[in-house]
Amino acid sequence: MGVRDTYRHGDLSRALVEAGVELARAGGPTAVALRAATRRAGVSPNAAYRHFADRGALLEAVCSAGQARVAEAIEAEQALIPDATDPVTAARLRFRAVGTGYLHFALAEPGLFQTAFTASPDLESATSGSRAGAVGRGPFELLTDALDRLVAVGVLPGGRRPGAEFLAWSAVHGLAMLLINGPLRALEAGQAEVLIRRVVDMVEQGL
Repeated sequence: MGVRDTYRHGDLSRALVEAGVELARAGGPTAVALRAATRRAGVSPNAAYRHFADRGALLEAVCSAGQARVAEAIEAEQALIPDATDPVTAARLRFRAVGTGYLHFALAEPGLFQTAFTASPDLESATSGSRAGAVGRGPFELLTDALDRLVAVGVLPGGRRPGAEFLAWSAVHGLAMLLINGPLRALEAGQAEVLIRRVVDMVEQGL
């Protein structure tokens, strides 16, 4: 069966994105290249250009795929919250799960995590469906939802809500980069987990 037959009933675009995801996992954003992706997908370089105009377009698609997986990691963390938890505690736990899910993904998939936040020049694409997890919300939207819920249950004063997502995101993303690509990368897993918990504590208390 030839390459053309292999993808006759499939999605070559998706195959190239998945190839790009694997490249990102192995080497971060700099490893994502059209030619390398076509080799992994088993197609000719010319085939890639029928789906992606250039490397930047492929990187953007891989970025979206990566953010969708970050969202899924956050959702998995939120799914661990007991159903019987009272509304206030549930809101706080769901907010904390955004940070812990985000950071756990960064540690588990450092290359893809770094790639996931490389290509976007602004927040316009943060609500794109291509970046959503199973519940249809991307990582940024899951964070804003959790903050809005804190306001709804009276934990976070409404006057402190504007811009809170940027403060929370900055703190956890900064720790993620220190842990995966900075001076904290040599910490043992237990030490990293303590830092994750304390940074999330700091963010929750600081809001």
